Amino acid sequence: MSDACSKKHIILVHGACHGAWSWHKLTTLLISAGHRVTVPDLAASGVDDRRFPDLRNFADYTQPLLDLLRSLPPDERVILVGHSLGGHNIALAMNKFPEKIAAGVFLSAFMPDSVNPPAHVYSKLIEIVGESTTSYWLDTEFGTVGDKEKGPLSMLFGPKFMAKLYRLSPPEDLTLAMSLLRPASLFMEELSSAPPLSKSGYESVKKVYIVCAKDEVIIESYQRWMIENTPVTEVKEMKDADHMPMLSTPKQLCQCIMDIADKYI
Repeated sequence: MSDACSKKHIILVHGACHGAWSWHKLTTLLISAGHRVTVPDLAASGVDDRRFPDLRNFADYTQPLLDLLRSLPPDERVILVGHSLGGHNIALAMNKFPEKIAAGVFLSAFMPDSVNPPAHVYSKLIEIVGESTTSYWLDTEFGTVGDKEKGPLSMLFGPKFMAKLYRLSPPEDLTLAMSLLRPASLFMEELSSAPPLSKSGYESVKKVYIVCAKDEVIIESYQRWMIENTPVTEVKEMKDADHMPMLSTPKQLCQCIMDIADKYI
């Protein structure tokens, strides 16, 4: 392993209802290529021992990532990759620790701007997808876990919605995922009333968006709307990737992430 390679630290942040387990193929490929990879479970996700009712807000949910960045040496800078809802998590991290992040990578992910509340990007999703809220979410269950009065509205993907997420992924990956899902939240109410992310923090970090052209959940036209809404340093495209490129096209994604690491660190 070269010194240059050993200095490239990549942090992978999973999406809603998932955990660090969803990155297992990409993590293996990146480590084999000589990179340092850290894959945290967000709170009440994966094997994290907290439960969804323990979460009171988005900061609670993101805490493992924030703690990880806080623990880095002062001179270390990382590539931070967020998938799907993980785009909001890395945006918060970029806002708090801009000096620690060489580039924030949004992988078919929600990407807020620094003008509107973070949930502004949600408001356009159903409009651009062209479906009703019910038909879009299919059998996803909302509000069945936790304290509805004090905590965030829960969300747990159902088999039909998961099949849409994993449309081009190997069937065994979908089978595994169905056994590992845990409740999450969009934190819609909180992120709708939160102040915009700052220009001195979030906006100061270089952003790369990886478009997944065959994603049927965060569809390509919506991904490109977010890119227009929040200018990025670079756009990359994966033409054969569904919503789960780390499982459907892991080798192509690995090369894409390595190219980003080489360029920005």
